[in-house]
Amino acid sequence: MREFGETIFAAMSALAERTGAINLGQGFPDTDGPAVVAEAAIQAIRDGHNQYPPGPGIAPLRAAIAAHQAAFYGLRFDPDTEVLVTAGATEAIAASLLALLEVGDEVVTFEPYYDSYAASIAMAGGVRRVVTLRPPAYDFDDGELRAAIGPRTRAILLNSPHNPTGKVFADHELRLIAELCVEHDLIAITDEVYEHLVFEGVHQPLIGYPGMRDRTVQISSAGKTFSFTGWKIGWVCAQPALLAAVRTTKQFLTYVNGAPFQHAIAAALDLPRSYYDEYLADMATKRNRLCAGLDAAGFNVFEPAGTYFVTADIRPLGFHDGAAFCLELPERCGVVAVPTVVFYDNVEEGRHLVRFAFCKRLEVLDEAVERLSGLRGGKR
Repeated sequence: MREFGETIFAAMSALAERTGAINLGQGFPDTDGPAVVAEAAIQAIRDGHNQYPPGPGIAPLRAAIAAHQAAFYGLRFDPDTEVLVTAGATEAIAASLLALLEVGDEVVTFEPYYDSYAASIAMAGGVRRVVTLRPPAYDFDDGELRAAIGPRTRAILLNSPHNPTGKVFADHELRLIAELCVEHDLIAITDEVYEHLVFEGVHQPLIGYPGMRDRTVQISSAGKTFSFTGWKIGWVCAQPALLAAVRTTKQFLTYVNGAPFQHAIAAALDLPRSYYDEYLADMATKRNRLCAGLDAAGFNVFEPAGTYFVTADIRPLGFHDGAAFCLELPERCGVVAVPTVVFYDNVEEGRHLVRFAFCKRLEVLDEAVERLSGLRGGKR
């Protein structure tokens, strides 16, 4: 983000298009999600659901989101007053921060962080305070988290499962975060878009912890779970007063979006549990394939517990600058990756790290690994 003057994803997408390289930089699948969900979108278009939907989202989708929360986590939300449909999780995060921050309020988040966090905090007039997650397990220091909270702190922005590291926050970590939120009267904004991509550990929503139900804005989306990232259907779950604030801001961003896709995602959320099990098993196979291949190619690989990203250290290959490495990688061997340094405030923590996405077909991953295997002995 700092180096390229635009989002890193736009920069890497342009590199992939220009060079014809295999794009393991951006987190989108190279196959579509369930055909029955795509057909539901087509049917919704044919049925005339092509004009503005209701501001909070269509009632069947809000009901499906509430049912999903109850079925998977035992969380009860009123679909009429506690559920809001958004233009993906990115809008939900931006709307939440714009709604809940005053100029000068501080937001604590964990680095490396998804790049929209920094932009959204800045647009809201907020100040970012970071706590660093460090490999190989991407743990954080409790003292650093406590020290990051000050008299101007308004919120903690938490992403679990975590992009780009693949960390799944453990119960004891979530309990500490919840205790600090209660102690300091903070709002929690939780980005949970990878909630169904957990290979080790368990995804536990922070909103379910003691004292958190009325101070948490819980965010997720359909794009990652159902492999329709271009539809941009996300949602917010929160108590009525928090949700009303977010909804008031959201109406001046996109107002509404994706009318036929909302109907399709309502159908997607009604898929049986077997869908989630099969999806996770497929992604686990891809994770294992890419991690093994990167390891064989000479990277130091930090195997992710969740998401569909893997972080790797380039120093064993003789490289030290991740940004330069990723800029040269498409020409060098025909693969696109993302330099993790762009997700850090403390750039030295991430200078030597790169991120690869494994939400691609196995044959694509195998070809990428074959191309990367020639990197040994590089100097940078």
